[in-house]
Amino acid sequence: GPEEIKQYRNTHFFEAPPHIFAVTDTAYKSLTEKNRGQCILISGESGSGKTEASKKVLQFIAAATGHRAQVETVKDKLLQSNPVLEAFGNAKTNRNDNSSRFGKYMDISFDPLGNPVGGNILNYLLEKSRVIHQNSRERNFHIFYQLLAGADDETLSRLQLKRNLDTYYYFTHGMQGRVNTIDDAQQFKQVTKAMSVIELTQQEQDDIFSIVASVLHMGNVGFTEEEGQAQVLKPECVEAISKLLGCKSSKLNRAFTHRTIDARGDVVTSPLTREMAIYARDALAKAVYDRLFTWLVVRLNASLQPTQ
Repeated sequence: GPEEIKQYRNTHFFEAPPHIFAVTDTAYKSLTEKNRGQCILISGESGSGKTEASKKVLQFIAAATGHRAQVETVKDKLLQSNPVLEAFGNAKTNRNDNSSRFGKYMDISFDPLGNPVGGNILNYLLEKSRVIHQNSRERNFHIFYQLLAGADDETLSRLQLKRNLDTYYYFTHGMQGRVNTIDDAQQFKQVTKAMSVIELTQQEQDDIFSIVASVLHMGNVGFTEEEGQAQVLKPECVEAISKLLGCKSSKLNRAFTHRTIDARGDVVTSPLTREMAIYARDALAKAVYDRLFTWLVVRLNASLQPTQ
């Protein structure tokens, strides 16, 4: 809190008990007084507090710098980038209720006076496999549960979703999904508020949630097999996905049940077996979610670029 920040502000590294604020203050003084770029490396096993430590670094920098309007805007964006990235990139694991399932490098740009004027985030190694499968007592990414718990009825109707978690196959591997220590509805409000702070338009937000909903519907696309060829079991799921993604349902249906190989200009299309169709469906779900996460980081970076 503010008292702890005041205690470590402009204090020699060894004059106060060890704290993440002491590390940050030392780095910030080296940056402003010696004009040397600084890097804080946070490592540790799952649940050790890496994500929380990075939040504390941003909190200290926000408190240690000025209160001009432009600086406040940049600080708000940097701080509000966390709820968004955590919603789409974090999940409940057996070790941690809010475990980051991706690596993150955050770069903050400062002006000559030491005020933050922009930033850039590099993400890597998103755990895409979590979209389609979770270990026992673990959850999928937070955003799925937040959307179902926190979105209003009109939004869920537009996305053709139900609040009942048992409806979705991609939730069935891990756990029931509702956790007493996690308020998904409240966190959904924080995420939508953060999206507005980082300047995501309402249309962009609607499109993001449409893509998230399409991934849930993909998990419910089952298959039967006739004469060795996969057939879609629930055409209504394909219709819902095509509507949410803005593509033709006939082409999507064929993509689920056939593969196309381009060999030196010769295009060959062959039917898939049921097992291969399930693999293709899951691969598509992982790819769509991965690209959404990557786009979100790119869009976030665009919002964090210095304006001067």
